[in-house]
Amino acid sequence: MKKPYGKKVVAAISAAAMTMSLVACGGAAPAEAPAEAPAEAPAEEVAEAPAEEEAAEEAEEEVVEEEVSPYTVITDDAGNPIDLGGMEVIIRNWWSPEEPAEPANDYEEARDEYREWIQETYNFTIRELAISDWASAPQDFVDYVTTGGDDANYVFTLRNDPAIVSAMANGLMYDLSTLDCLDFSSPKFMKNLTHEMYSYYCMSAGPSEARTGVFFNKRLLTEAGIDPESLYDMQADGSWTWAKFEELMAQCHRDTDNDGVVDIYGLTLNESIMTDQAVVSNGGSYVGKNADGTYFNNLEAPETIEALEWCVDMYTKFDNHDPEGAEWDYYKEEFVNGKAAFMVEQEYAGTPGQFLIDMEDEVGFVMFPKGPKYDNYINVWDNNGYAIPSCYDADRAWKIAFAYNLFTEDPAGYEDYNGYLSTARTGIFDSRAVDETIAMMSEPEHGTVAYHGLIPNLATGPELTWSIAPNAVVSELVEAISATWTAYIEEANK
Repeated sequence: MKKPYGKKVVAAISAAAMTMSLVACGGAAPAEAPAEAPAEAPAEEVAEAPAEEEAAEEAEEEVVEEEVSPYTVITDDAGNPIDLGGMEVIIRNWWSPEEPAEPANDYEEARDEYREWIQETYNFTIRELAISDWASAPQDFVDYVTTGGDDANYVFTLRNDPAIVSAMANGLMYDLSTLDCLDFSSPKFMKNLTHEMYSYYCMSAGPSEARTGVFFNKRLLTEAGIDPESLYDMQADGSWTWAKFEELMAQCHRDTDNDGVVDIYGLTLNESIMTDQAVVSNGGSYVGKNADGTYFNNLEAPETIEALEWCVDMYTKFDNHDPEGAEWDYYKEEFVNGKAAFMVEQEYAGTPGQFLIDMEDEVGFVMFPKGPKYDNYINVWDNNGYAIPSCYDADRAWKIAFAYNLFTEDPAGYEDYNGYLSTARTGIFDSRAVDETIAMMSEPEHGTVAYHGLIPNLATGPELTWSIAPNAVVSELVEAISATWTAYIEEANK
């Protein structure tokens, strides 16, 4: 197998060292010079002199290369590498094929070499494999644990779902905070807050995927007299706010041929996506979490109400135009065809294989602007959580966690690698979108988590955000559901 990023330690051997080496190997040390040198050296000595000089020169240039691993081997009390006994660990998800793809870049090659090394060093195998599908994953986990599991050693990939709260409440997830091979204060875990969201029953390692931001059509902004680069500049200096966003939407929202009909709209979007993001960007939330881990209804908080009302105002002014009978995702077609200047959408829309990838107009991407009640740019992270079944005994759980922890380490030389940035560079994003916006969205100070998706029976879409639309009355919508949400939350806290 390949050694993982072995460092070559190069030692130059001096002529003196070579002389000592020759002595040690049986070579004769030079005799003392005679009182009088002979007038002419013997022919055989003359012939040998150049060869000796050449050997000395080669000795000066000779190097010795030694492979030194950049990784510290973790040992047991006897000083031997931790031995996992040949166990196979499967990280089950809903997307990994039976045969993994060949490395596509230097990082992936280094990662694969490192993973070969850990498996050989600690005597185990580990792989990712699609077993569940996206819809069934939470229930598959519950069914597996409640029936006692089997001989497989699984780490389950779980998505944000009320079934997770039920699983935690009913003791189906192993308490990861009890496993001393996991250090949740380490940077790789602190980058995404998953363990905090799930109270240490789920974990995730590495940077978070960027989520909701604002795409803008550079051509339409330029035609409206706006320098597209100014959005990045405002984002950088902290002046990118709701008020500025509204100002730019109004400037782009135009009747270009003076026939009394708007031709270019300021905004297009999936209302639920923008509404959820706007609430957080103002410091609000639908459901909050207390220090003791219990949840509370935050729907009627001033920050939340202000965001909902602002959204209604923006939709009324700049997005009240979907054709009758249009599909729910009509907004995608509209933005791609250059009919709207701004679109609030998740970052992945601009990555390979997604609907923006073949858009002809050049696109920019910035974080969602700051609301008046919040002083920072924020996006809501929604990373998959990784759980170990509680039906495994302590020794088995520790070994699985140990393997997962090793598996999720970065290879040497790539400690701050963010694969999401590499993916974004192959999409429709310009360099400032990748280096400034998307990079910022993965930083801990610009990310948060939302808890409403964990509350059984609480469905924000059909119960609230689908109705946050042009001319909606927020107070009536909130009053109609607040008591019901409180009941759901109280039940989840039991």
